[in-house]
Amino acid sequence: MSKKMETMDGNAAVAYTSYFFTEVAGIYPITPSSPMAELVDEWSAHGRKNMFGQPVKVIEMQSEAGASGVVHGSLAAGALTTTYTASQGLLLMIPNMYKISGELLPGVFHVSARAIASHALSIFGDHQDVMACRQTGFALLASSNVQEVMDLGTIAHLCAIKSQIPFLHFFDGFRTSHEQQKIELIDYEQIRPLVDYNAINEFRERSLNPERPTVRGTAQNPDIYFQNREASNKFYDAVPGIVDNYMNEINKLTGRNYKPFNYYGAEDAEYVVVSMGSVCDCVDEVVDYLTERGWKAGAIRVHLYRPFSIEYFINSLPKTVKKIAVLDRTKEPGAAGEPLYLDVINAIKESGLNVETVGGRFGLGSKDTTPSQIYAVFNNLKKDNPKNRFTIGIVDDVTGLSLEEEEIIITVPKGTISCKFWGLGSDGTVGANKTAVKIIGEHTDLYVQAYFSYDSKKSGGSTVSHLRFGPKPIRSPYLVFNADYIACHNQSFVNHFDLLKGLKKNGIFVLNCQWSEDELESRLPASMRRYIARNDIDFHIINATDIAVKAGLGNRINMVMQMVFFKLAGIIPVDDAIRHLKKSVEEVYGRKGQKIVDMNKTVIDNTLEALVKVKVPESWKDAKDEEFPEKDEPDFVKQIQRPMARHEGDELPVSAFIGMEDGRFPVGTTKYEKRGIAVFVPQWQIDKCIQCNQCAYVCPHAVIRPILLNKEEQIKVPDTFKAADARGKGLEQYKYRIQISPLDCTGCGNCADICPAPGKALIMNDAEEEIEKEAENWEFSLSVPEKETGLNPYTLKGSQFKRPLFEFHGACPGCGETPYIKLITQLFGDRMVIANATGCSSIYGASAPSIPYTTDSKGRGPAWGNSLFEDNAEYGYGIYLGAKQIREKIADLMRDAMNMDIDSEAKEVFQQWLDSFDNGEKSRKASEDVLEALRKNPDNPVYKQILSLKDYLVKQSVWIIGGDGWAYDIGFGGVDHVLAMGDDINILVLDSEVYSNTGGQSSKSTPTAAVAKFAAAGKKTRKKDLGMMAMSYGYVYVAQIAMGANMNQTIKAIAEAENYKGPSLIIAYSPCINHGIRTGMGTSIMEEKKAVESGYWHLYRYNPELKEQGKNPFILDSREPSKEFRDFIKGEIRYAQLANVFPDIAEKMYDAAEKHAKERYEKYRSLAGISE
Repeated sequence: MSKKMETMDGNAAVAYTSYFFTEVAGIYPITPSSPMAELVDEWSAHGRKNMFGQPVKVIEMQSEAGASGVVHGSLAAGALTTTYTASQGLLLMIPNMYKISGELLPGVFHVSARAIASHALSIFGDHQDVMACRQTGFALLASSNVQEVMDLGTIAHLCAIKSQIPFLHFFDGFRTSHEQQKIELIDYEQIRPLVDYNAINEFRERSLNPERPTVRGTAQNPDIYFQNREASNKFYDAVPGIVDNYMNEINKLTGRNYKPFNYYGAEDAEYVVVSMGSVCDCVDEVVDYLTERGWKAGAIRVHLYRPFSIEYFINSLPKTVKKIAVLDRTKEPGAAGEPLYLDVINAIKESGLNVETVGGRFGLGSKDTTPSQIYAVFNNLKKDNPKNRFTIGIVDDVTGLSLEEEEIIITVPKGTISCKFWGLGSDGTVGANKTAVKIIGEHTDLYVQAYFSYDSKKSGGSTVSHLRFGPKPIRSPYLVFNADYIACHNQSFVNHFDLLKGLKKNGIFVLNCQWSEDELESRLPASMRRYIARNDIDFHIINATDIAVKAGLGNRINMVMQMVFFKLAGIIPVDDAIRHLKKSVEEVYGRKGQKIVDMNKTVIDNTLEALVKVKVPESWKDAKDEEFPEKDEPDFVKQIQRPMARHEGDELPVSAFIGMEDGRFPVGTTKYEKRGIAVFVPQWQIDKCIQCNQCAYVCPHAVIRPILLNKEEQIKVPDTFKAADARGKGLEQYKYRIQISPLDCTGCGNCADICPAPGKALIMNDAEEEIEKEAENWEFSLSVPEKETGLNPYTLKGSQFKRPLFEFHGACPGCGETPYIKLITQLFGDRMVIANATGCSSIYGASAPSIPYTTDSKGRGPAWGNSLFEDNAEYGYGIYLGAKQIREKIADLMRDAMNMDIDSEAKEVFQQWLDSFDNGEKSRKASEDVLEALRKNPDNPVYKQILSLKDYLVKQSVWIIGGDGWAYDIGFGGVDHVLAMGDDINILVLDSEVYSNTGGQSSKSTPTAAVAKFAAAGKKTRKKDLGMMAMSYGYVYVAQIAMGANMNQTIKAIAEAENYKGPSLIIAYSPCINHGIRTGMGTSIMEEKKAVESGYWHLYRYNPELKEQGKNPFILDSREPSKEFRDFIKGEIRYAQLANVFPDIAEKMYDAAEKHAKERYEKYRSLAGISE
């Protein structure tokens, strides 16, 4: 049978091979494993058959703990069952893993291994999660690259069936899970004869079935538990032989050479490195490099990690070995060494060998591991006393454990073309490069590799695509650092990053910019011009943004830049590239409609004529750097934030984090970024402004500020700082201005879209023009203090004169979530504590080093913490309880003091504080008076105790914030329990109706007919009514809001919720980029209005205090729907694509969605006492 080659990533390879063996998949989304389950679900929806001739039954559960419970139950029922997970998700499965292995059930867990949240969250790859499972009784099988994922994934299923032992097959998260490689597919019909059908029958015969009843999961006493546990030893003893046998079978099919431990290198090697995971390919490259230079070097690649077979390991080891280095991609604080190192030490000792063995850590959190670092490991082995427990890839100048990189070596195969692409999240760069790799991989004989690195910002962050193409297999699992081709897709990057670092002499550089060739002299930094000229760089520019905008694609410049790449790189003929590109457009965008397909084809046709080859002036060789005055910035910004922003964080030493060992970061650091990523930003039209403040209210990034100037301040303003007479009672003495920060703006355009002023008081204008005009004005505006105007801060207009304490975050432009958070910080930020569930809001809320939460002029502001995903409600409740306990101690101390001989004024002050104990605003004033009284008598021992707790005097406003995936699904039990406790906490659910952060998977909040990941054929069930469930307690304040639909209702609900002396729940409608709003995220606020007008979303408030007043506690704030429901849902691709992909069921599901929305509204009408 001829080989079938296909370009895919590790997740796709697992999905392909596991689908054949799987009857049931119990799943839950978590980065970076989600695509495995998404593909299985999509194939199932389209009817693909497994080995039994059925589509896989895919079940999304409420959490990974739930998913593992389903896996356990399904296996107990006799169905071959699979799951896909990573990191904290895998840890939640551990209890069931013990059960599954203990009951000898042949399940398979495919794990894209990922870091564990400790001092900080990391979504990136290492082996910490897998190592937490090595004691569960699962066999552990490691893959090192995408081809191995395909092959060993197959072996994991075959061995689980044969051995009755469950398998955990793992590979490096992101580095392998998301790396695109051209690999060979194993045909399902080649696998079928290898399946042990007798073992499957025996497995089914052991299942729970009333036709042959048995009991599992008994309670055992000390007399038999131990013996029964030991009885399974023989099954584990057999595993290495079974794995070896199936590896040989796969070897026969593929011509590859798999063993439980693979040796690579010189037969007489003296120095050997042992490792597992993606680093193995890098180690092999270095072994080749050293062998060419006369070294006797080798490497052992661990595949079967559990059970760890000493026999197979020793048999793989050259008899000549003198020294071994073991690399672990994990950290176990306090241990004698990391796990693989300890296993190797034990194997060497038990075998009676005299081989010096050292161990080291590498690659935590996807830290890039390069050939030079592996070279340092081999050099360390050559020393008389090699360093043990070393680290590589970092500079440890605190404990001195790191190995120094002495030499930069290049080990990429000759003939390989290496490319880097700098893009802006959501501009299509990553998608375009995936398409390019696929085209080259499938239409040439070249091998391909693609890996994509991201910062932690959402769609407005930077992405770097690392692509390699070559005539030989590419086994370079590290970033491109020596490039033939570099493209920059956003012109603002030239001032933020060292874009040309590593570009070879005579290499190609392409810049997407709006500048003409003549402007480059003044626009490009001198360092960039020098590099281009001195290295004979082939430099091209193109205005891709202009081409995309004219075609109707907005900022989606991917097709333009892809076409440029094919033209300049010369890897395949341009005409062939155009033909393949147009075909890929039809495949990728077909479900979104013919209009989008046609727009992309137009862009392909119009690109090459706009490409400009730059004639590089000779003078650029001596370009002089412009000197800028040093800014007065905190040390943290200079020493940590700036290097990280330049993508130089890898070079920071351990000592940079002394004092931050527990993971704490300073607040208010986003204001130093000034990313300047927008193409167009709002321009204020002073003559048209009606001073409503709506633009500031809805701004997702807090870049629009209404400013009030008194007479003294008016004298100091810059020349271009124009202001109008302020309108409104109490504002007569002020001038009014709307000030925009163009360097912080993301250019979403929501402000201009919703502006109610006739003729619009905000229009979108060229960003560069606005930066030149407004940068100084913005800086001046920061010096203007807030005014005590007497305006009610709990009104739309009044709230916006309060400084937002959440600003310039990295959320997607137009994000529907962030305006709510920003508003709450304006109202209560000076005494807020936030418990934030993992998800979008935690990523844009606290991605180091960029912290958008900031302080007011007195240094007060929101304190923010993230525990996990599933426990956020409990975490926030714990914060509330801890603070309350300390405040109650203060109350006791004050009562003690009042019984002492103190002055009457102090007694009165203490009593006022006690009276305002549960009132946030009043407690602030009372606390100030208390501090003044305490300082008058500093020697009083009780006063001293109170002073030591002074930070707890003010009643905190505790907010528990997260998305619908948390509140409706994984964290619902906690949400429900915390609400039921009746204490004074506030829960804000940012309801985007999908798991936004992991890519748009279905949640219980997803409505009927919406297409989402894990609901490829549209969700069949209706949306969970979280608000109604909370209302059933009778003592929980509940509100549903949508800022764009009713701005006054939004702020009223938030104020009422915080003021309510009990639990509150606010559910906020939050349009998301995953919705595919046809008019774009620049209309996300208006989309909220459409959602309410069409009856898709409903506004209400349930206030238990009204019941005590004899009133109806339920107030329906939504009017009767005035727009068509169908028109609304068809304006979003998440609904519209259902008709394109599954037209036979679409209309029926649209009918059901509309019916469910109407039923919901009628239910709310009934609660409000509204009759027909």
